[in-house]
Amino acid sequence: MDKRNLDYLEDKVIVGVVENIDLPALGLTQITTRIDTGAQTSALHVDHIHFDKKSNVVSFEFHPDFHDIDKTIRCQADVHARRWIKSSNGERERRYVIKTNALMTSIAWDIELTLTDRSSMTHLMLLGREALVGMCMVDPSEEYRASNPTK
Repeated sequence: MDKRNLDYLEDKVIVGVVENIDLPALGLTQITTRIDTGAQTSALHVDHIHFDKKSNVVSFEFHPDFHDIDKTIRCQADVHARRWIKSSNGERERRYVIKTNALMTSIAWDIELTLTDRSSMTHLMLLGREALVGMCMVDPSEEYRASNPTK
């Protein structure tokens, strides 16, 4: 491997296939997130989505604990777009897209998130390859590599 490739890799954060991510603008912390290079778009599990056409704001509920559905955090964000997304089961769904800041330990960057029901999935959030471009390299043998301060 030549030096140019090594320099390029040194500019990337190595992440595992699961990381904890904060979304400070939404008031959400320590979201267990699946890092998925097979998915183009990132997604957040939410319920009770309401779009206010006049203000272009979407409001929704986030359940920080799969085991306690009564605990919710009410969030709202400006709608960036609305897109057709093909889910992992092959179905197409029209989703609201928001832009927000993501934080993983000391790394902060802006991402696009689609809002959807991920209740049948293991993780509340999925970080797709669009959010990883230019930022991260994924080590598929690791979990919590970047977001675990003891590593």
